[in-house]
Amino acid sequence: MTVENRDPWTGEVRAYSMMSPDAVEARLAAAARAFPAWAALPLERRGELLLRVADELHARREAIATTMTAEMGKLRREALAEIEKSAGACRYYARHAGDYLREEPIGTEAARSYVRYEPIGCVLAIMPWNFPIWQVFRFLAPGLMAGNVALLKHATNVPGCADAIAAVLAAAGVPEGVFGVLHIDSEQAAAVIADPRVKAVTLTGSERAGRSVAATAGRHLKKCVLELGGSDPFIVLEDADLAKTVPVAVASRFGNAGQTCIAAKRFIVVEAVADRFVRAFAEAAAALRGGDPNDEATTLAPMARADLRDELHRQVQASVAKGARVLLGGEPGQGATAYPATLLDGVAPGMPAWDEELFGPVASLIRVRDEAEAIRVANDTPFGLGASVWTADAARGERVAAQVVAGACFVNSLVKSDVRLPFGGTKASGFGRELAGHGIHEFTNIKTVYVA
Repeated sequence: MTVENRDPWTGEVRAYSMMSPDAVEARLAAAARAFPAWAALPLERRGELLLRVADELHARREAIATTMTAEMGKLRREALAEIEKSAGACRYYARHAGDYLREEPIGTEAARSYVRYEPIGCVLAIMPWNFPIWQVFRFLAPGLMAGNVALLKHATNVPGCADAIAAVLAAAGVPEGVFGVLHIDSEQAAAVIADPRVKAVTLTGSERAGRSVAATAGRHLKKCVLELGGSDPFIVLEDADLAKTVPVAVASRFGNAGQTCIAAKRFIVVEAVADRFVRAFAEAAAALRGGDPNDEATTLAPMARADLRDELHRQVQASVAKGARVLLGGEPGQGATAYPATLLDGVAPGMPAWDEELFGPVASLIRVRDEAEAIRVANDTPFGLGASVWTADAARGERVAAQVVAGACFVNSLVKSDVRLPFGGTKASGFGRELAGHGIHEFTNIKTVYVA
């Protein structure tokens, strides 16, 4: 089967072929063959190879960035930053995996008792298009260092990014079969999850995809980690320093054209400061410039696909029909996938802008009386991925953070993923963790050894 992809900015159509069952079988068999030797390879040697992967990513950054921009419309400078962040993750785990994976002694009445972290085998990664390099390496770097092998089913609109990752690992000398790309659809992916040679699955994607993957993995007793959608609150308390808050609000909402799971989406602002915040936010957002993602002057990328742009516009129109007010934007821009920076004020329950995830450059403005109402509104969502709190009192920020139900809460800072910190969500945002020690342990056999 042939799949066609369209460049979000130029409209150029590219075609590629999905894999046959025989080709999928060959990748599965190669992964199964590669696992014993890779798991037995000394950790230091795996680290050396991962450092070479980082070097290859850096050396190929211009070509990979071109592919990312052509396939999903990412601003070129954002693409280059994503590649360097991925290389950084490889370097971090090459140097620190040993700290996370060393045997952990536990005092008991035994002569010796401890925990070992052992690799489990082949892990299938089902990854999204919005961060087509970083999302993969966020899983891949710790997974390979733990001694696992990996198969990647990437989003169908970023096949070139998947192949670029495979080429990087091959050029770095990673043995054949340790990493393989599967150009397959969702039905084929379900069959791969069921295959006994696959021991676990990790998915970053929509809530609907997460439910499907979790159901399939559960039927076959496979471990899974799910990082799903989010409708992150950005809480602005009355004592927040707006000169610092507003630039981060704009970056958090409109970076990557707003197509980020942990982007701020609901701006919950205490009434005492709301008018000032909204004026400054609208002024800064209005200065964003849409256009060619390869042009350094462009500060707002096009959306990745026309259907995503159309769905976002439907959510905006439905919210306006229920009483939301458009302060900025609100109509599709030039180009098949362009959508302007959009601000909706007066957002209330029952509107898509309150109830649903808006995966694009649209900010929902919600005015609240005080801190207590801000916390209640922040938690009035099925999602629980990230959150941020803005206040002049850091201790107050921590108290609020403790009451917000989310996988991460940042006080006076942009919500971001960091290799040193566990990343993941709760509620409909998924379960399990990536990154840090928590992430590397997710796909290990945590084995107790007891010596009498």
